[in-house]
Amino acid sequence: MNSDEKYLNLLSRSFPTVADAAREVINLEAILNLPKGTEHFLADLHGEHEAFIHVLKNASGNIKRKVEELFGSSIRESDKKELCTLIYYPEQKLELIKAQEEDMADWYHITIHQLVKVCREVSSKYTRSKVRKALPPEFSYIIEELLHEHTHDQNKAAYVNVIVSTIISTGRADAFIVAICNVIHRLAIDQLHILGDIYDRGPGAHIIMDVLRHYHSWDIQWGNHDILWMGAAAGNDACICNVLRLSLRYANMATLEEGYGINLLPLATFALETYADDPCLEFQPRLLKDAVMDEKTVQLTAKMHKAISVLQFKVEAEVIRRHPEWQMDDRCLLDAVDYEHGVCTIGGRAYAMKSCCFPTVLPSAPSVLTEEERELIQKLHHSFRVSEKLRKHLRSLLGHGSMYGIYNQNLLFHASIPLNADGTLKAVPIMGEPYAGKELLEKIDHLIRVAFQTDTPPDIRQYAKDYFLYLWCGKDSPLFDKSKMATFERYFLEDKATYHEEKGHYFQLRDSAEVCDRIMDAFGMPPVPTRHIINGHVPVHAASGENPIKAGGRLMVIDGGFSEAYHTETGIAGYTLIYHSRGFQLVQHEPFTSTQDAILRGTDIKSTTQLVEMSAHRMLVADTDKGAELRTQISDLKGLLRAYRHGIVKEKRS
Repeated sequence: MNSDEKYLNLLSRSFPTVADAAREVINLEAILNLPKGTEHFLADLHGEHEAFIHVLKNASGNIKRKVEELFGSSIRESDKKELCTLIYYPEQKLELIKAQEEDMADWYHITIHQLVKVCREVSSKYTRSKVRKALPPEFSYIIEELLHEHTHDQNKAAYVNVIVSTIISTGRADAFIVAICNVIHRLAIDQLHILGDIYDRGPGAHIIMDVLRHYHSWDIQWGNHDILWMGAAAGNDACICNVLRLSLRYANMATLEEGYGINLLPLATFALETYADDPCLEFQPRLLKDAVMDEKTVQLTAKMHKAISVLQFKVEAEVIRRHPEWQMDDRCLLDAVDYEHGVCTIGGRAYAMKSCCFPTVLPSAPSVLTEEERELIQKLHHSFRVSEKLRKHLRSLLGHGSMYGIYNQNLLFHASIPLNADGTLKAVPIMGEPYAGKELLEKIDHLIRVAFQTDTPPDIRQYAKDYFLYLWCGKDSPLFDKSKMATFERYFLEDKATYHEEKGHYFQLRDSAEVCDRIMDAFGMPPVPTRHIINGHVPVHAASGENPIKAGGRLMVIDGGFSEAYHTETGIAGYTLIYHSRGFQLVQHEPFTSTQDAILRGTDIKSTTQLVEMSAHRMLVADTDKGAELRTQISDLKGLLRAYRHGIVKEKRS
């Protein structure tokens, strides 16, 4: 028996008769002609969990548009607004309505019919089987009946109305409304793409990860801040220090302490003892709007911030010296300080220090840890390694994540592809071997996973763990791609010219159609006009007129600054991208007020939609990657049918 016959015999176990195989061919051929599912692209969430959850619930305004299309002028604007808020936050909104509404039975009747109408609309592009799988078991039969029966069918009007009336009379209306709203959320978006940077700055990265762990279909292309946390979880002490430093810089310890149970008491104790008389002026936390912190806490945070920063510079120097091939010795700046005269020499030029108080630094050996520092780093290391929730979230990041993804002719990655000055792919050495473009990202992807594999040879695993630091701040890292990370300079040097970080050639050349085409060719994408690069990482300065659509439409940058820290810089609160059956829509968001505001006053994120690229025909499943998979399955099933009819494979009738 040849391999083809073996395969057909295996396939016949799932489709044991001609009727079974033919029925599946009919089913798959029909699915190919359904409209393409909606894809939702988000980038650079940076711990802003409330805005993220709201954008998920409103599908970047997609649900609001559906409500507008369905009801138009048939109901008041205020009623449409209330309906949208109910869909977004059903449990909370129901409590408010029950406290205000006088005739709840009438309200339930009207609202359930409206919700069924919205649910019918968002489910219309899916098979009944797919919709059925999305339904909660408790109400699966009822919702399915309501979706496929209509009150305008005279033969079924009474049937439908009795279903709704009985839901209300049995006291199940609230539970039903919550259930159908969740189904609307589930069906409004078919696939969620996160283009990196869930972590840092905002308070709720762990909450975002909890939501994603239970989301129906998502992928992530890791960002530099995700990699930093992954490195910390792998036990890279330099990454641990960077994670702590960023959290203290933005006075955001919620993810560390509440999310992952990281014990910061040893760091606080060490900082208070070591920097008791140091005002740590350069390390005052950056408080965002509405943040309240008393003076005592501000001072403690500043001391902890300085303590972990100095520790970071020392630990980073240890890793950098293990890897001279990274050519990062110029980042060991504690060695470049003249502690007596308060200057730091960079590139042969001496720069004045803002302060020169380093009680744990021995001038003759600046990067050597004191005994107290070594004990502290061991405690912090242990705290990260034993966090069960961090491990769960790490597994999700590894399971759903990669350095890049290609979905429906869209190349997704977080930041850049290292390039030479002429726009050709730059070869980056890893363990002595050069890699460029697709091969570089795949090698890095493999290396990241190696860091968590206990059966890997110790030297290779150690290199993989160290490499997280290079990915975070190495010159040719596709997640950084700058001349340097000027953290030391910003904290300690007076001359602001030293703060400049020269962006890599990708960021200088990404508006070139030729360069973008070269990158997509290197990733094996067919030269069709509908292919794109989509990434984030660098906030789009919309306020100053920067366009997120680049290279003649070949590149879309969707980091508009979800993080509150960027709002004054960018003038907006992020871009999201919707790719549905009619084309691309880029959604520009204004800052989100709060979940409480959204529930109490029905405030939504104000968004502006830009039509990026509309398809000449409505795209079907047949036009997608899924369609290609289904055509392969159809071809195999037709082969099985031929084998049955020619007696090569026998039917397995029961």
